[in-house]
Amino acid sequence: MKARLLIGSIGVAAMLIHAATGSLLAQTQPAAAAGPWKPVPGHMMTRWAKDVSPENVLPEYPRPQMAREQWHNLNGLWDYAITKVDATKMERFDGQILVPFPIESALSGVKKQFSRNERLWYHRTFTAPTLAGGKRLLLHFGAVDWEAKVLVNGKSVAEHRGGYDAFTCDITDAVNAGADNELVVSVFDATGNMQPRGKQHLPAITNPGSIKYMYTPCSGIWQTVWLETVPAVRIESLHIVPDIDNASVAIEVNGKGTEPKIEVLDAGKVIASDRGVKVILKIPNPKLWSPDSPFLYDVNVTSGTDSVKSYFGMRKVSVGKDDKGFLRLLLNNKFVFQVGFLDQGFWPDGIYTAPTDAALRSDIEITKKLGMNMARKHLKVEPDRWYYWADKLGLLVWQDMPSGVAGRGSEKDKKTGEMRDGTRISDEANAQFEAELNALVEGRWNHPSIVMWVVFNEAWGQYETPRLTQWVKDMDPSRLVNSASGWLDYGTGDVQDIHSYSGPDCPDPDGKRAAVLGEFGGLGLPVAGHTWVEKTWGYRGMLDVGELTKRYCEMFRKVYELKDSSGLSACVYTQTTDVETECNGLLTYDRKLKPDLATIAAANRGSFPPLAEKPVPASNKPAPASKKPAPANPIIPQEKLVEPSKTIATRAADKVIAPHPTQAKPLLLGNWADPSILKDGDDYYMTHSSWDFQPGLAVWHSKDLRSWRLISHAVVNQPGSILAPELIKHDGKFHLYYMHL
Repeated sequence: MKARLLIGSIGVAAMLIHAATGSLLAQTQPAAAAGPWKPVPGHMMTRWAKDVSPENVLPEYPRPQMAREQWHNLNGLWDYAITKVDATKMERFDGQILVPFPIESALSGVKKQFSRNERLWYHRTFTAPTLAGGKRLLLHFGAVDWEAKVLVNGKSVAEHRGGYDAFTCDITDAVNAGADNELVVSVFDATGNMQPRGKQHLPAITNPGSIKYMYTPCSGIWQTVWLETVPAVRIESLHIVPDIDNASVAIEVNGKGTEPKIEVLDAGKVIASDRGVKVILKIPNPKLWSPDSPFLYDVNVTSGTDSVKSYFGMRKVSVGKDDKGFLRLLLNNKFVFQVGFLDQGFWPDGIYTAPTDAALRSDIEITKKLGMNMARKHLKVEPDRWYYWADKLGLLVWQDMPSGVAGRGSEKDKKTGEMRDGTRISDEANAQFEAELNALVEGRWNHPSIVMWVVFNEAWGQYETPRLTQWVKDMDPSRLVNSASGWLDYGTGDVQDIHSYSGPDCPDPDGKRAAVLGEFGGLGLPVAGHTWVEKTWGYRGMLDVGELTKRYCEMFRKVYELKDSSGLSACVYTQTTDVETECNGLLTYDRKLKPDLATIAAANRGSFPPLAEKPVPASNKPAPASKKPAPANPIIPQEKLVEPSKTIATRAADKVIAPHPTQAKPLLLGNWADPSILKDGDDYYMTHSSWDFQPGLAVWHSKDLRSWRLISHAVVNQPGSILAPELIKHDGKFHLYYMHL
């Protein structure tokens, strides 16, 4: 039952606290009268947007792993204003905003660009309850991006930096019980500098796709805000660690007060209990948590007059050898091949904030229906309820730390191949990154669904990799740690993680860590009527749904071959949904499934139709070798080729391939990226991008997959600007697809 907290007027014409209270709004003028709230039109909306209203905006309890009965949701319409960044007060309201949708989103009702030169203000009033018996009133924020200053009746009650972690203010001494109280939140968000920010990118608002893999930023309040009445002596937090090898669970209670009583329940029946701030409880005949059987035990904790409810899953993650000697990712001491999406967590109508809890749940449900058992939550931290649904529905989660620019200089020496770790930008940036990394681990470490922490993505802001890897491992030894997904590997952590577009591929086993494919795929297919803008991109363009399905199944057949032949333990396909200009999703941005569900689900589980066999000649004699010579250039007529010295100036396929000079040296090992092979009759053609020696595109020919002849090469000015090339034959013609950054 929710506490009876009376919420005061929150409209633009709401009663303001007088100057005597120290309000920052002492002389604020109301905004001009505005119409009722409605989403800002433009781009696209999801089917859940129709369920959002000021009276019904994410009403669910936001913290399922430490739930109390007495709470009140403050989501809804708030007043807002945008001022210069150095303003100390608001002069007037600009209008109303629907909390908790970021100001850049359509569902906020505002959808405005917000810059580092501005400050965003929120305002509302509420009536505080009478706090008898020494009770305290807590104000919780799920997340505010990025720096928040909170004032109640003009009194500062909290300052917080970090766009992804929750924070709490004890506002008891600042409120007037039984009277109207003023709540103001001041927000600064540069979406840059030292801030961990993931894939948020300011220019994406006015110039979508300016950097192809970066998207609209999220500023301000973007998770639920709520009030909670608690005893003065209360439970602050829980830390729950299961141990399936000893059929037990360790539970630590942090807080003030009497020795807590802890109970573990199965279907409402108490099966274990004890008292103490740190207890180890034996679990009789433990029911193990897994994607196939996501069983959750309930937990009740009571300390004095305070009580909270929680839950946990009995599961273990580790690395161990299989009968072939490959190091594998183990779940509950057994190898489970992990297949999942790269899940970016963006929404066309809410940006970082899902329109409803049902929408949040739906992404996990469709991932499971598509035959996957894992998701890599990419460079974003979700609200607690996303992980709750992953726990409840059974989805393994690799959790990325959102990247920033705390480090620089992490790179591979182009001449020697030596890996050089990055160094910190500054002590301040280092401290902020590590504070937010610490908050991520401690804020989400009770979720059984999370099985791996990913410290860095590729080389984005990477620095002091061995130290940070060990720090996270020491902080949470119950989970695996991935030092860096893709690119630069310093031999640390529990996994070797490579990225291969379009792939797939597998790292060469080093005998110390499990081999995983942290990103691959990216089969791009825009769907008319379901794109963010007209101009889109994908790592490998598909002609239609049929080709997408065929290519996807071919990729996953290779994935499962790599699992058996090379020891691949997991793969992450890019990606769950399209995001803005990027159309690599199996779902559109507004969550419409592109390919056939049953076919894709079967492929993800490793089930494929048998390959067609080549017919044997009736005479039982070997088929005669083809006498047709390999063409000098199978892709483009000779007269349309450009000179090797010229750079690529267009995306047109008939102008990007140049004949390779016979006197040129062969490409050096290690300079390749994104190879793909096309079989055409008895001929094989391999395309790949080249980074160092003559950077650009290369095409090779072979008859036996052993001896290759370089037949074409195109040069570009900027190494690494051409990615994911693929040669496709369609209607008797060769077509070359690639991504040009």
